[in-house]
Amino acid sequence: MGVSMAIKSRGPGEVPQHVALIPDGNRRWSRENKLKTFNGYEVGIKKFIDFSVWLKGFGVKTLTVWALSIDNISSRNGAELSALYGLYIKAANDPDILEKLDANRSRVNIIGNLSLLPAGVRAALRKVEKRTKGYGDFTINLLIAYGGRYDLSVAVKRITQTGMPLDEGTIQRNLLTSSIPDADMIIRTSGEQRLSGFLPWQSAYSELYFSKKYWPDFQKQDLDRAMRDFSSRSRRFGR
Repeated sequence: MGVSMAIKSRGPGEVPQHVALIPDGNRRWSRENKLKTFNGYEVGIKKFIDFSVWLKGFGVKTLTVWALSIDNISSRNGAELSALYGLYIKAANDPDILEKLDANRSRVNIIGNLSLLPAGVRAALRKVEKRTKGYGDFTINLLIAYGGRYDLSVAVKRITQTGMPLDEGTIQRNLLTSSIPDADMIIRTSGEQRLSGFLPWQSAYSELYFSKKYWPDFQKQDLDRAMRDFSSRSRRFGR
């Protein structure tokens, strides 16, 4: 089923069921606070777990986050990536983080070109995915080693190799992100006002919300402001 057929209209005052997040500004936050780069990422990871708890409290069912892009992997220096990978492994084994995921009954799905990641990172993330697979109250889609154009290219390659008809439904079913529903709202922090290839298929009718705050500084009241902004909008989906 294509995007235009899959989306249902929402009226003012309703809560988004799927929020997608680009948690930007971790490195700039570190520089402005005269900290090492990995400090911003570490704070950002913990903030993300709290953010998922806040969202569930609002009645949101699904959260998709862009944790690391393919462009990040190809353009950032090895020392920075190594520090980031170490933080992912640490977070995946952090008792406090795991307890929050359990308490929130959050299922974690790992999506991306995982072959680009070190084996230890893949193993740590898959362990969290396995631990939480029985939960159904809240879903977290973690996009890592992900790029929107890469996602679409994977779908086209799969379709051309099998000779399937090229239509909206076939493309959607062959995306790496095929299990991810259309995003009701996309939040990006740090003042940047672009999607940078984030969820190109699922963002066709997303409401966009841009916060000037760096991700580590984003607080619950900022999310409340975003949710109130969403509820004030009228979504017509082309009608």
